[in-house]
Formats: sequence, structure tokens, C-alpha cells
Amino acid sequence: MRSKLLQMLIDHQGDFVSGEAISQFLGCSRTAVWKHIEELRKAGYKLEAAPRKGYRIIHQPNLVTENEIKAGLSTTYIGKTVVYEKSVPSTQGIAHRLASEGAKEGTLVVADEQVSGKGRLGRPWLSQIGTGIWMSLILKPKIPPQRAPQLTLLAAVAVIRGIHEYTNIQCDIKWPNDILLNGKKLVGILTEMQADPDQIHSVIIGIGINVNQNNFPEEISDIATSLKIEKGEEINRAGLLQSIMVQFEQLYELFLKDGFSQVKLMWEAYATTIGRRITARTISGSLEGYASGITDEGVLLLEDDFGKVHKIYSADIEF
Repeated sequence: MRSKLLQMLIDHQGDFVSGEAISQFLGCSRTAVWKHIEELRKAGYKLEAAPRKGYRIIHQPNLVTENEIKAGLSTTYIGKTVVYEKSVPSTQGIAHRLASEGAKEGTLVVADEQVSGKGRLGRPWLSQIGTGIWMSLILKPKIPPQRAPQLTLLAAVAVIRGIHEYTNIQCDIKWPNDILLNGKKLVGILTEMQADPDQIHSVIIGIGINVNQNNFPEEISDIATSLKIEKGEEINRAGLLQSIMVQFEQLYELFLKDGFSQVKLMWEAYATTIGRRITARTISGSLEGYASGITDEGVLLLEDDFGKVHKIYSADIEF
């Protein structure tokens, strides 16, 4: 109910909404309306109240709680169920537990801080409190397990499109799962699966986005950036997250209906890796050559100087 009230006030941004109109819209008493208004104030909203006029929003805090995310979210099911925590070891761990307990497809786990966030190959991911979007999305696609890596690439396209739609900032993809802005890392994506050999139970997509950081520790300051650093202004995290969820649902439905081909074309259009000379550092050694494309499974194709094409399943890529 509080998210509906919040959305009503946001829809009338700058204008007063009468207590009677709110009461009728929510189907509750004027006293209940006042209590909800007070709860919004406690959450950091500045609300003006005027006799015979009602209420209006003066200031919105930059939050990613359930109310903020669901207020105005126009998806059908992606992000419609939100589990928010102030601080967690990792949103991935919570999402895995919820998925095993039967959580709905599209359930979104969001935290203001991760104290043990992880990226690809188990590397730590810095998740400063109140600055970014740290989330995990639960999917339950009816596809063979070998197709699950395609969802990592789909997620990258959805994030890029969502960022561009909301901020007009254009990012690039570095294979397999990094999103770069002006050559620096902005987003990390981690896909994990709960499955039997022949059946997927759930796919957990973890996404970390540097949104409003002003700076980074010295050891990563030359390779990491945030939307605020690049745009020069603070970004509303809930609004950005909503934009990404809308893009994700559209692409996911396309993927389930028509397969990976169209999503692959979009991914390749955003990829900086394709067509460039690279060094792929794998656990078994390094390979140099040109990145000629990706397979339908998202495997990178590298053509060496002798014309041999190698399939790269996991590697660190250097230009």
C-alpha cells in the first residue's frame, strides 16, 4: 500500500494530493493515510502538508528499498517481488536460498551494501553502502542447462540499454561480463545456476553497478568508474534499476520466444572485444590473436596468427 501511495505522490510531483483522494485510492481511512505519510517521512522523504490541499513531495531520498523500486515499475513480473536488505554478505547467497525455497520467477534481491560481494572467478567486488545497485535476479527459464550462459550476455545488453534509456550514457561490453564506460569498469555480472544435468531449476543473475561513488580506492581508481563520476551528477538508483528491469523483461521474453539470435546481434553491437587484437589469459596459458565473434553459447572465438580458431570459455582479456 505504501508503494502505491508513493507512486501517487510521485505522479503528482509538485502538486498537492488531497487526503480524501489518497484515502479513496488506497481504500483506507484518513488516519491510515496520515500514518503512511509519517512512515515515508521516517524513510527520508520530505513531504509538505497543507490544510484543504493535502500532501506533496518536496524531496525524495536516493533509496532502493521495496517501496521505491515497486513504485512505478512497469514490468509484468521481473522485479515485481522485491527482497531488500540494508547490509548482507552477498545478494547471491540470499537469492540462492530463496530460489531453493520456491521463490517466484523475477524475484529481485537488493541490498544497500554487500560485505562479501564477489565477481567472476571468486574475486571480491567492492559494494560501498548507499552508492550503487547490488542485486540478484531469480529466473526459471525452461531451457537446457547448456544455454544458461546466454543469459549473462542478455543481462549485459539489458543493463546497457537500461543505463542509456535512463541517463543517455552509452557503455560498452568487454567479454564475457564486464560493462565499461570510457574504458573503465562500471558493471560486473555473475551468473550462477541451480540445475540437474538435464534441467534448470533456477538461474541467479548477480549485477553490481557503480552508480554514485565519488572515488575508489587507489588500487582500482585507474580501472573503475561510476555513473556519477562520468555524468557529473547524482543518479536516482531506483529509477535506474526500474529502467534496467523493463529492458531485461523485454529481452528475456524475446529470448524465450525466438531464441538467442537477436540478443546475440545486440550484444555484438555493444562489444568492444570483437574485431580487436587481444590476449586471452586462461588457466592453461595465454593466447594472442583477433576476437572474431562469439558462438551461440557465448563462447569467445579467437583466431591466432596462424589462422587457427580457438574457443575461449573463460579468460581475462587484455587489449
